[in-house]
Amino acid sequence: MKTALVERRFLVVVVLLSAVSWAGLCCEETAAAPTGKPNVLIVLTDDQGYGDLSCHGNPVLKTPHLDKLHMQSIRLTDFHSAPVCTPTRGQLLTGRDAMHNGAWSWAFAHEMIRRDVPTIAHMFKANGYRTGHFGKWHLGDNYPYRPQEKGFHESVTFGGAATHQTPDYWQNDNFDDHYRHPDGTWQKDDGYCTDVWFDRAMDFMRRCRDKDVPFFCYLPTNAPHGPHYVAEKYAKRFRGKNDLPADFFGMITNIDDNMGRVMAFLDKTDLADNTILIFMTDNGGTDGVNVYNSGMRGKKGRYYEGGHRVPCFIRWPDGNLGKARDIDELTQIQDLAPTLIDLCGLEVERETRDAFDGTNIAGLLRGHIKSLPGRMLVVQWSPLDYPKRGHAAVLWGTWRLVHDEELYNIARDPGQNRDVAAEHPEIVAKMQEHYAQWWKSVEPVIGDYARIVIGSDAENPSRLTCFEWRKKTTKANVTQQETVFAGSKVNGSWMLEVERPGTYRFELRRYPKEAATPMAAAFPATEREFKKFPACRALPVAKARLKIGNVDRTISVRPTDCAAVFDVDLPKCSVEMKTWLLDVDSKELCGAYYVDVTRQGPVAK
Repeated sequence: MKTALVERRFLVVVVLLSAVSWAGLCCEETAAAPTGKPNVLIVLTDDQGYGDLSCHGNPVLKTPHLDKLHMQSIRLTDFHSAPVCTPTRGQLLTGRDAMHNGAWSWAFAHEMIRRDVPTIAHMFKANGYRTGHFGKWHLGDNYPYRPQEKGFHESVTFGGAATHQTPDYWQNDNFDDHYRHPDGTWQKDDGYCTDVWFDRAMDFMRRCRDKDVPFFCYLPTNAPHGPHYVAEKYAKRFRGKNDLPADFFGMITNIDDNMGRVMAFLDKTDLADNTILIFMTDNGGTDGVNVYNSGMRGKKGRYYEGGHRVPCFIRWPDGNLGKARDIDELTQIQDLAPTLIDLCGLEVERETRDAFDGTNIAGLLRGHIKSLPGRMLVVQWSPLDYPKRGHAAVLWGTWRLVHDEELYNIARDPGQNRDVAAEHPEIVAKMQEHYAQWWKSVEPVIGDYARIVIGSDAENPSRLTCFEWRKKTTKANVTQQETVFAGSKVNGSWMLEVERPGTYRFELRRYPKEAATPMAAAFPATEREFKKFPACRALPVAKARLKIGNVDRTISVRPTDCAAVFDVDLPKCSVEMKTWLLDVDSKELCGAYYVDVTRQGPVAK
């Protein structure tokens, strides 16, 4: 099987590392710092735009610690991500364009990296590094797409894209929340989410240092993505001042404080000099763009410059990268994977290197080369079930081709106010041709669904959520727990792979298991310290229906039932599954927003 070959190829060292006991890791800060291979720490913030930094000219925000890192770093000033979160994360970890790696949307089975695509975490792991992930994942909540299947020894995360989305723990609110661990359990961490991610990351790095093992630490915060919950001490300085987004700016201020903490930690533990520290954001600006957007047009989700040009600071004192400086060459987040392989001296197979869409820019960072002449890049993602040709931006020097027809020269027109396509037809034609060839290369794979695998020993039971429904059938946002509160009439189907034949138990639910509430009942209003959750309205659920493959069954549901339980014999197969919650007259109310699936054993005879 291709997946098995990939796992063997890139995870050879895992078997050796598994023999090492990490239970007794020392926490003393007097142990010798690791020598040899450099460590890597990547901090990726969520929805913080290029202009949401005081070092980039923001007139309101003060980010002194990020400003300090900016002064110490090589700054990639023409650096581009995807316009939204998931594609950026997949491109960072794989070095491949989102349309190539499979993670080109934010949900609906298109936010997962394909099984046959290795990540840079796999590569670090195979080269003797300890790998850790702390924070947002948003690349799949089920096997085989979770952090532990994508190369990470350790991971602490939440579900979905943001706090209290449907895959997240019920009614998380950024404070004292439950987070998911690689063993599938949800464990409570006291404190604010961003503080928890940095605490966890620093503990991980300290343990690696004490064992003299190099680390690859991926720290993607969910801040300042909404919901904008933050302690008032951070938000109050912005309140009542010309309608500033006080909570959003407060979340960034907290990020800045944590950057100060982690930089001090690296200094104190003698890790700073031999750690490649990278700070970047995942897409263009959001709530802060009306205050300051560095003169750019566009915001998150858009193909104009403000949608995908983001900061990228790279600091490595022992790396012989030369003095802190700006590099103005056109670069992209896909470049970081091949570049880190070079900087860290990783042994990676030629097949993997050849599959990168990104370019190794180590020579640029080291000053061995001054430019990347003639480089042309494509930025594309999609909120749809299938991407549309032409919904993209093509980047070439200072030229920007938007939507395959609008042309801008950002050197003369940084705000992209004047379309000059009619004046430069030859430029437009050349960029359109590049895009056409690129589209031809991605079109064969972009329609593939990443199927959730059920019945594997790696995840049994599996919790399925409406976040992964194949299609949206109404305008209701099934990625949000608010859909559950409202009991919205929405439905969709899951694309599944049954790994092993056997008897499977399907527990159809309106509420997640931890809510412990009957499907027909109104979950009561809840008031946490920083969030008031409204009551969920009652639904007259009296029946439930399950259709999977050739099986189509309907059963009765009692008013006290938290789940409708079906036992189904399934062969090893790829299959589509759909559910319905019905009233007493068999009228559809909605789909089951949650389904717990457990392989019970062999098929009953």
